[in-house]
Amino acid sequence: MTDRTAPPPVQSSYPRIPRGLALTGLATSMFLIILDTAMVNLAGSAIRDGLGLSAGELAIVVDSYLVAFAGLLLLGGRLADVLGARRVFATGMVVYLAACAVCALAVTGPMLIAGRIGQGIGAAIVVPSSLALMLAIYETPAARTRALGIWGIVSGAGSLLGIFAGGLLTELIGWQSVFWAPVPFGLLSLLIVMRTVPSFPGRPGRFDLAGAVAITVGVSALAFGMVAASEAGWSSPGPLIGIPVGLAAIAAFIVAERRSTHPLVPLGVFRRGPIVTASAVMALLGATLTSLFFFLPLYQQDVLGMTAAEAGTAQTPIAVMLITCAGLAPALTNRIGLGRALPVAVALLLAGILWLAMNPVTSGYSVHLLGSFTLIGAGLGLGIVNATTMAVRDSGEGESGLLSGLVNAAQQLGGAIGLAALAGIAIGAAGGHGDIDFTTAFFSQAALMAVALVVSLTGRRGSRKGELAAAAS
Repeated sequence: MTDRTAPPPVQSSYPRIPRGLALTGLATSMFLIILDTAMVNLAGSAIRDGLGLSAGELAIVVDSYLVAFAGLLLLGGRLADVLGARRVFATGMVVYLAACAVCALAVTGPMLIAGRIGQGIGAAIVVPSSLALMLAIYETPAARTRALGIWGIVSGAGSLLGIFAGGLLTELIGWQSVFWAPVPFGLLSLLIVMRTVPSFPGRPGRFDLAGAVAITVGVSALAFGMVAASEAGWSSPGPLIGIPVGLAAIAAFIVAERRSTHPLVPLGVFRRGPIVTASAVMALLGATLTSLFFFLPLYQQDVLGMTAAEAGTAQTPIAVMLITCAGLAPALTNRIGLGRALPVAVALLLAGILWLAMNPVTSGYSVHLLGSFTLIGAGLGLGIVNATTMAVRDSGEGESGLLSGLVNAAQQLGGAIGLAALAGIAIGAAGGHGDIDFTTAFFSQAALMAVALVVSLTGRRGSRKGELAAAAS
């Protein structure tokens, strides 16, 4: 079998590209997005108090970003493939940084939501285009696996700095500061990428706007319906209208993709087992990750009595293990194969969440939190890198933007819908008056990870075939 993933122009047309520096600039873009997400999670309680939001309204602030991010990621990947990834990357970064300023200046909940939507749009353009550029620079599956390990380390560093800086900045300066903090990193990333990464040409094609509108409406309506249920009950107009509209829009998206000559997602990719497994696991990881870091700071501050800075410091084991295990993920994959490495990661995350749910703490810090946070960080570090690697490492010419957009869209779609659903369940279990039943929230996350473990185990056969094919090439 020949290697479809090695485009010769990277070496012949651009022989002097400083790949290490280019990867630094590209990874910094992911760093700042993870950084801001972590800081916003830590500032959630202060944002709620500062703008007078309920728990459900705070969930909408988080979900508004995720919905825009998830709904437009596939279009962002397509734009990168057709228009050229570097040009698209620069545009997305400018949009993201401008939206950060809107969030920082927000004086009302709707204004903050508008800024968060802008951040989601910018991130949906930046993430797949940066991954597409990285896949163009690193040509072989082995090189891509190593680069994705570095990518995971940098993402973990963003999470680590975010949990420290988010709490500290919120206490010292105010929650607005968490939206200003990513700006210098964004400018640095943009400068490095524009100076070091070649302007790879795009491929001829058109854009499936109907599909982009359908998937965005679908996710938005589903998320709105589920969050509305937590505020007003499942029999209220919000869920009765939002959920059916969301499901209908998603069905329309599938129909549009089947009929389009230039679909956002050629449905044929779902005949490739590793992509299906990776996307499904990433969606469940996204639902768990997003909801965990929404609930966890609130639990630490509202139940355990921690300040924002103390809550961030207490989460250090998660970020440290995430960084460590993201760096170890390529070695683990080489040793036992992706088919085994992904279930191991999911099992670690499941164990950590179950430990957290089954050993409730009512004040301060404890060995239970330390142990559960350590396992959670290890599972996240291994899981995200391994699922991403499974989806994109064998991408062919012209589909790197598509597959990177697909796997990230799966994570963000899972995050948007998962947070809305789990917020509705946890708030409803507490009586629906703005309080949260954290035990219900954590057990619900464990259930999602149990499903992910089953999916990762059933997907081992397809992944093994892909690894043998890659080795043969």
